[in-house]
Amino acid sequence: MTVSLALLLLGVLAAVVAPRLMSRAEWPELEPVVALWVWQCVVAAVLLSFALSMIFSAAAAWGAVRGHVFAPAPQGVMEAYALGAHRPWSAVIAVVLASGGLWTAAMLSREIHRARRRRRQGRKDLLVRSPVLPGEEPGGAPLVVLEAERPDAWWLPGTAPQLVITTAALRRLKGRQLDAVLAHEQGHARARHDWLRHCSGALANGFPQVPVFAAFRDEMHRLVELAADDVASRRFGRRTIALALVELNEDRGVFGPGTTPDAQVPQRVNRLLSSVPRLTAGRRLRLTAAAALVPVIPLIIAFGPGLRALG
Repeated sequence: MTVSLALLLLGVLAAVVAPRLMSRAEWPELEPVVALWVWQCVVAAVLLSFALSMIFSAAAAWGAVRGHVFAPAPQGVMEAYALGAHRPWSAVIAVVLASGGLWTAAMLSREIHRARRRRRQGRKDLLVRSPVLPGEEPGGAPLVVLEAERPDAWWLPGTAPQLVITTAALRRLKGRQLDAVLAHEQGHARARHDWLRHCSGALANGFPQVPVFAAFRDEMHRLVELAADDVASRRFGRRTIALALVELNEDRGVFGPGTTPDAQVPQRVNRLLSSVPRLTAGRRLRLTAAAALVPVIPLIIAFGPGLRALG
């Protein structure tokens, strides 16, 4: 029971403290790819803590579960966890956490279903605006050009991602700016940023009161754009992608007073034009390694008593 409570408290502590620590840090703006990795490790540690707490609570509450969990373990290992005490509380914790797990799976399934529906609708709308010519296959073209007066470019995720760009964007973008925009969208496709958005959205919608999940969703929407900007800037230069963003968005009022849905665009442009250097390779490596160790902490807490009993 002690191990189960420790894991539960660890999950709650990480869910509350991690967003505050990340919001105070300045380096995620410089290294969005590393920041994406850190966020994924933190969320994985929270979910793993709750899952292990559920397993140990269920093992303490019901003998049938205990027999399955500790079937190959010696008797001394089971005794090290003191699973016979506080059975009513163990049952309550196990049921609550199991309900949370089922709710998480339901939210993720709903998010995937909605994403697939949006994707199908998007492809249907694309076929209406850009009909398939004789001899072509629907969704076969990796690049689709649409006749439109508004400059825009986006990508449709799926097994065969498609890049969509309007004729107004082709007229607006000059020189290598078009290549930079296409590289930005290809960066989204290669990194499968759509899955990060689906998972973060499912967790935030399912548990809106949990700080780490809400922050995870908000940061995913911001960091994936910064990461794609960096992909394009490494090939075509930071100034090129910054000017391309201005050309695509200056008619939407995002650079004027007031707030708009694309309010992050000016921040992205300022970031690209700033001269703040990236973190050193050594610090990036240390942050990556430290983040990878975060999900190991609940594993140490979970298996520590058993390993000590075996030793």
